[in-house]
Amino acid sequence: MLDFHMNQRCFANMTGYTNILKQADIFYQITENQLEQVAGFCRENTYQLGEVIFVEGTSDDELYVIAQGEVDIQVNPGLVSDEPGHTYLPVTIATLRRGQSFGEIALVDRGLRSASALAAQNSTRLLVMQREKVIEYCQANPQFGFRLMHNLAADLALKMRNADLLIRNQLLNRQNN
Repeated sequence: MLDFHMNQRCFANMTGYTNILKQADIFYQITENQLEQVAGFCRENTYQLGEVIFVEGTSDDELYVIAQGEVDIQVNPGLVSDEPGHTYLPVTIATLRRGQSFGEIALVDRGLRSASALAAQNSTRLLVMQREKVIEYCQANPQFGFRLMHNLAADLALKMRNADLLIRNQLLNRQNN
């Protein structure tokens, strides 16, 4: 009886995860069957307002999709400062919402986190995928892998353009002051 209820709960989670993945930009044009397979290796984490998901400069290789709530992406300007001893507050460069993803850069290059991520609302729910599982599935399913990497590239390009605009705005404000 317990196994039946556990299997029912797992199926309900997978169905819920599949529905969340359907709404994620990076899974655009991915088949229902493929989304169900991906849902099978997702886990869910819940964070409260201000809780740290990961910290800039740390090693991590997980990809995140927002199921509920918001996530602030922050950078520490002090990492590129030429003023030793000066304390800088983190700057929020983006607020991400349901269906958006983050952590893609570590998925691609296994490098250190280029920013910090914090929950911007209470009960922020994230689907988390380990790099190893995602890459393994991409290799076993080349059409899926191509589509996912294409979608990741488009998503990262949009984020790069937004970051570029933010930098230009900061530079203009600095010159006008």
